[in-house]
Amino acid sequence: MRVNWVRNGIFKRMAANKILINRAPVLTLWAAVVAERLGFKHDEALSLGKAVAGLTAQSKGQRLGIFKPTPKELKKVRELERCEEFRVELLGRALPAVNTDQGVRAVIESKPIEPGGVERYLKSKFGDALPEVRKAMTELASALKPDELAERGFSLYEQFRPAIPEGVRGWGAKGELDLGRISKLAAMAK
Repeated sequence: MRVNWVRNGIFKRMAANKILINRAPVLTLWAAVVAERLGFKHDEALSLGKAVAGLTAQSKGQRLGIFKPTPKELKKVRELERCEEFRVELLGRALPAVNTDQGVRAVIESKPIEPGGVERYLKSKFGDALPEVRKAMTELASALKPDELAERGFSLYEQFRPAIPEGVRGWGAKGELDLGRISKLAAMAK
């Protein structure tokens, strides 16, 4: 059994293909991977992924004027005036977003979520397992056509998200993320 610790025990490598981690960074990364597969640039996807995790944690959101990413709609969004707010639907969440000089950014309290901070967050939570987890999630996202992924993205997350052991409570509780499960879902989707 291989065990790795990241500072403050944020993630623990339990055994090959298994990581002890809380759900927020897993959802952030999955949402970013899905957004990229749907046509957003990497930095845009990171911003949107962080917003999905934030809104899911808050369990808030209204679904007015929702934008569903398609190539045609994405082109329209890029033509909007800078800072004109719109909504992006990702994993069942309506995310407030703006078009900036750097691309689409999700916003929280009228401030764009910067991708550099999201990338640092993911690295701090996943540690050296980040490339391996990102690869497994990318393979799953790529196994589906974009329209199907847009429809099934959150239900797929529910199938592989870390299972929080019974009796464990509290914000940030850790569970086991099984990369083998993600790979099996990708194989089944092909």
